[in-house]
Amino acid sequence: MAQKVAKAGVKKADGYLYFVDKQGDISRAKMARGGSRKGKKGKPEKVAKVGVRKESGYLYFVDKHGDVSRAKMARGRK
Repeated sequence: MAQKVAKAGVKKADGYLYFVDKQGDISRAKMARGGSRKGKKGKPEKVAKVGVRKESGYLYFVDKHGDVSRAKMARGRK
């Protein structure tokens, strides 16, 4: 289903959400889970510079190996 776009090999830590940002790099943000509700939102931090060019119609994500992958978006299905 998914196609590997770039190899980064990022090691994922618990409690963080990893995503591909607007510049095509891998970033992470602290997840808001139960426990502390102090209102402290951490800014997303860059983890790896990849520089992936995003194409329209694809969903870009960080796969379980820490690499950037993409999948065709399912649109207009009934």
